[in-house]
Amino acid sequence: MDFKKVRRYVVLGVLFFLPVTFLLFLYPATHNYQPLDIINESVLDINIFTSDTEETIVLKNHITVLGFLGNQPMEKLIMASNLKELVYDKFKGFKGFQIVVIMPIGTEQAAKKLKQEISSYEDLRFWHFVFGDFDDTWLQFNSLKSIKPLFPDLSLDNVFIIDKDLNQRGRIDDRTDPEIERNTPIYGLASYNCIEVAEIKNKMSDDLRVLFTEYRQKRKGKFNSDTRRANDLNNQDEKN
Repeated sequence: MDFKKVRRYVVLGVLFFLPVTFLLFLYPATHNYQPLDIINESVLDINIFTSDTEETIVLKNHITVLGFLGNQPMEKLIMASNLKELVYDKFKGFKGFQIVVIMPIGTEQAAKKLKQEISSYEDLRFWHFVFGDFDDTWLQFNSLKSIKPLFPDLSLDNVFIIDKDLNQRGRIDDRTDPEIERNTPIYGLASYNCIEVAEIKNKMSDDLRVLFTEYRQKRKGKFNSDTRRANDLNNQDEKN
């Protein structure tokens, strides 16, 4: 028996079947893909706010991480730094992505100082500060679904994901597998705590990737529009 030929055929066989096996493992993950839940369809656009640049900043047709830093933004430096390093730096190259921070009128200089603190002389062209009065800020916040209230200084440690159609995205069911097994009551995730690094890395980053995948599939005509909506939660509640 020519062992050299046998060994060559074995190697060729492995090289042929290994990619096929990988694709077979990959297929179930693609087939079971679930888009990021729409939990609120009534988010206001931000046309009434002024920008820190001459550019008009809007939410429509963008994938936006929206936050509120209040009238003492330097006190939110940890939150802003986490958002910059763990979210902005990772997704700034994706088409349509932006971070928008709403702040009260009169904090323009404080916003400029904060931007200098977190920029490290890097490109922050997809990070925008917008400014509005007390009533407009509250009106914008009230158009969002949030378990946590806005602080009196108009700040919040949490940020929101808004899609291109002004829908707020998140998780209708944020339970862990053990919680599901224990039949723990359903709870959702409407915003992401930027003080908690683990929540940014393990939840927010994953959810943004899912949302970008959805839009990439839409561009290719491969997206299944059978998306779970917020009323699915109501249907689930009725069953329980």
